[in-house]
Amino acid sequence: MSPKELKEKDAMMCRSCGREERASEGYPCDGCGTFICLICSFRGVTLCAACSASQTSPPAPPQPPTAA
Repeated sequence: MSPKELKEKDAMMCRSCGREERASEGYPCDGCGTFICLICSFRGVTLCAACSASQTSPPAPPQPPTAA
C-alpha cells in the first residue's frame, strides 16, 4: 500500500498549543479529557487552553496599607 492510498490519519490537534501530533503520543486534559500533546505534557501542561482559561482566578484584593 502506497502512502497515496492511505486515507487514515492518526493525528490530533493539541488543545493547548495547537500542534498536530500522533494521537498515541499525548495525554488527556485533566479538566475535560481533550488531547494534550507530549511536548506540552513534558512542559507540565495538564489543562487544555479552554480549561486553563476557565480556571484562572480573579486577582487578589489589594492589601490594606500597614500602619507606620
